[in-house]
Amino acid sequence: MERLRIPLFPLHTVLFPGGPLALRIFEPRYLDMISRVMKEESVFGICLIQEGDEVGDAAQPHAIGTLGRISYFNRRSDGLLGITVQGEQRFRILSTEVQPDRLLIAEVELLPQVKPAPLPVRYQSLSQLLSSIIEQLDYPHRNMASHYEDAEWVGARLTELMPFPLEQKQLLLSLDDAIDRLERIALIIENGKHG
Repeated sequence: MERLRIPLFPLHTVLFPGGPLALRIFEPRYLDMISRVMKEESVFGICLIQEGDEVGDAAQPHAIGTLGRISYFNRRSDGLLGITVQGEQRFRILSTEVQPDRLLIAEVELLPQVKPAPLPVRYQSLSQLLSSIIEQLDYPHRNMASHYEDAEWVGARLTELMPFPLEQKQLLLSLDDAIDRLERIALIIENGKHG
């Protein structure tokens, strides 16, 4: 498996491959990281925080995260840097080190891409639910290419957008099978365990 050494951005959110994420950047360590990543046209890791906070000391991230590539940036009206990140590929953290500025650097191994799979007829209602959610959203979700016939795409976008507990989202990110993920999403919705 391919290994990379990347900076990490631990957040209280879960990003999937193919998903967009809009962020406001204000901490010096992340402004420096974003500047470097943009110059090098490289990637960084987005992971759900297991312990700690988004600001201050380096947080303890979950082991599985997603590579992010900056697709858009702008100076916001509040003076902060706004970026949109596109999720690329899942990875597993092998080791981390904290730099003097509290930025986390990790050695990671890339996980195989979850293969696209035709959406089974029994999950058509999940595709319709996703479509109705996306219709109500603005940029960046409104602008992305849609693949409502693809089980992997539908499962990933639903997990990002539904108000499931973060631990459930993290579990769904760690699954390697698109149909298994849809099955679990259907059960969560059926049982009303979200929100």
